[in-house]
Amino acid sequence: MNKTELSNKLAAADFALWDLHLYLDTHPGDLAAVGQYNNYYRQSRRLREEYESTYGKLTAAKAQGVEWLKSPWPWEKCGCDG
Repeated sequence: MNKTELSNKLAAADFALWDLHLYLDTHPGDLAAVGQYNNYYRQSRRLREEYESTYGKLTAAKAQGVEWLKSPWPWEKCGCDG
């Protein structure tokens, strides 16, 4: 899976996760939705780990020490020089 495909799958899983989170705020007893939430949570976590191990951390909060400051910056990796 290339970077764009992986990023799109992660974004879709995260969107579904947030959507279910909002739904569960008003329907906490819906066990089927809880199951779906847990599935999307695992999927999001797996995709994020795959992305970060291949392409680097997605946020500064996940980086160790000065790792976030090292080159190349995310926009330098894609060949987007300006």
